[in-house]
Amino acid sequence: MTATAQQDTGYGSWASPIDAATAAAHDGSPDSIGIVGDDVWWTAPRPAEGGRRALIRRRPDGTEECPLPAPWNVRNRVMEYGGTPWGGALVDGSPLIVFTHHLDQRLYAFRPDRPQDPPYPLTPVSAVGGGLRWADPSIRAERGEVWAVLEEFTGEGPGDLRRLHAAVPLDGSAADDRAAVRELAPVTHRFVTGLRLSPDARQAVWLAWDHPRMPWDGTELRCADVTADGTLGPARTLVGGPEESVSQADWAADGTLLAATDRTGWWNLHRVDPATGEAVDLCPREEEFAGPLWKLGQRWFAPLDHGLIAVLHGVGAARLALLDPATGRLTDAPGHWTEWGGTLAAAGSRVIGLAASARSSHEIVELDAATGRTRVIGNPHHDTVDPAYIPEAKARVFTGPGGRDVHANIYAPRHPEHTAGGPAPYVIWVHGGPTSRTSMVLDLEIAYFTSRGIGVAEVNYGGSTGYGRAYRNRLREQWGIVDVEDSVAVAEGLVAEGAADPERLAIRGGSAGGWTTAAALTTTSTFACGAISYPILDLAGWSPAGGETHDFESWYLESLIGPHTEVPERYHDRSPVHHADRVTVPFLLMQGLDDVICPPVQCERFLAALSGRALPHAYLAFPGESHGFRRLDTLVTCLESELSLYAQVFAFTPPGVPVLDLTP
Repeated sequence: MTATAQQDTGYGSWASPIDAATAAAHDGSPDSIGIVGDDVWWTAPRPAEGGRRALIRRRPDGTEECPLPAPWNVRNRVMEYGGTPWGGALVDGSPLIVFTHHLDQRLYAFRPDRPQDPPYPLTPVSAVGGGLRWADPSIRAERGEVWAVLEEFTGEGPGDLRRLHAAVPLDGSAADDRAAVRELAPVTHRFVTGLRLSPDARQAVWLAWDHPRMPWDGTELRCADVTADGTLGPARTLVGGPEESVSQADWAADGTLLAATDRTGWWNLHRVDPATGEAVDLCPREEEFAGPLWKLGQRWFAPLDHGLIAVLHGVGAARLALLDPATGRLTDAPGHWTEWGGTLAAAGSRVIGLAASARSSHEIVELDAATGRTRVIGNPHHDTVDPAYIPEAKARVFTGPGGRDVHANIYAPRHPEHTAGGPAPYVIWVHGGPTSRTSMVLDLEIAYFTSRGIGVAEVNYGGSTGYGRAYRNRLREQWGIVDVEDSVAVAEGLVAEGAADPERLAIRGGSAGGWTTAAALTTTSTFACGAISYPILDLAGWSPAGGETHDFESWYLESLIGPHTEVPERYHDRSPVHHADRVTVPFLLMQGLDDVICPPVQCERFLAALSGRALPHAYLAFPGESHGFRRLDTLVTCLESELSLYAQVFAFTPPGVPVLDLTP
């Protein structure tokens, strides 16, 4: 047998320098970028430190430091997915930082230029339900307060809570006294975002919505006067409603109110009259200038002092540009980056953002709006492995049922010493949400597989964001159908092209992607195996009546499946837990035992339904992990176990990878 023949038949067995520990160490990305004085701050993942989020400070000379050592974990659980966990301002000439600590969810304050003074608590601990949680803090130094969104549990149930705008004294007097926290306005909506104050601090705007809507379905832009006593006057709705999603609002330096709304079918940036609510589209395009509001405080646009607006825009990807609101002209920022995250910050002519590409990891990038130049100022990309092992990414459009477009990112096997001869094994990756999308950026988890000879196809199925509201609405009452059909369409498209081996197709996903993976295994015969992480498996349990998930998504299924009271049979018929007998291929199930979004009971119920069947499978449960794994050892175990599953099903031997014990 020739050397080439050996290479062509060895898919999955190629030796790779990208081991699971290398891939896992680069899991996650920076977030929550902000500017305090001349310093840039952000949070960064630390998988090797128990999965905590560290707070990073970059000084003007380029020096980076982490002023809060482990075990400080700058993260919160508002709406469980969290929100901006820190805020800062120059007070008496030096920075004052407030932040939320994940362990107790309290707000803390500290002076980073006074290292001898440790952080001190601002808010009390509550033993009721999930306690008191805080997000999107903003320092109001002139009042001696920090204003933030408060999520306050009033009982033990996941829905026993209220959300409101509150003011917390900066002197620490509320650290043990809930009564010392001022409520800025009566509670009128189930969900609110943080306040954005007009330049003269006389008006405030925020977004609000109620069950059963999700924020990408419909929100309201609310506006109120700020009274002399520091509370909010009567509020009015300017734009938005049940079928209009406003994702972000903010004020320009001249007092112009800006809002990203999808009233045209796309999230476009509008100028809104705070007196009348009249909205004018500043740059009408069939492109997205915002995204789904999964976390409080996300920023897809940032007004600059001189009138321009930094915006993210695009279809299926987001790039940074400067928008002239007077002319509607867009000027894209230079650079190789193809994806920017919704965490912009701006001050003066500086714009700071998070950018990546298919060949580079997420970097902190500065755009000088005055010169048009960009430069990396934090978290610079370094090749941890030879780029020859990194796959070439291709954005593709496949044809789904009825001729509909299905978007996907394709990563073929790539190795400098092996050739891809003949159809390769492929894994269909299904993103979570489901109202989200996958980005074409460097991901060493993908390279972990492709460098061994396994192709990866990330599917942005109908219901994904980034392609307009009509594409997003394809999933309405069709979850478990459209997402599965689109995943199958991509897999079959790759087979038809000769790229993928029809006998060696797998599917994997987490959260909503775990649901689609399980649904595919119970309704199709396309895939030879599947890897399922922290999934939804029983829709009835995840419904408002079932009470097995958190408040934010407790009514999500009303749009994804239909009203439970009207179509209860759909909840039964589409749930994988009721069709476990249809699973005929091996699978791997992975679950965090502290997950309150997709709780372990769903996995346990599914496994019980499989009891007595001789079907090879494995269940890995991780104490201390919640929704989305963060710890290095967990990530390593999951990657190696997933590869071992494919090796056993596709009949190859990956060197140096422990064998997963499949039962029975």
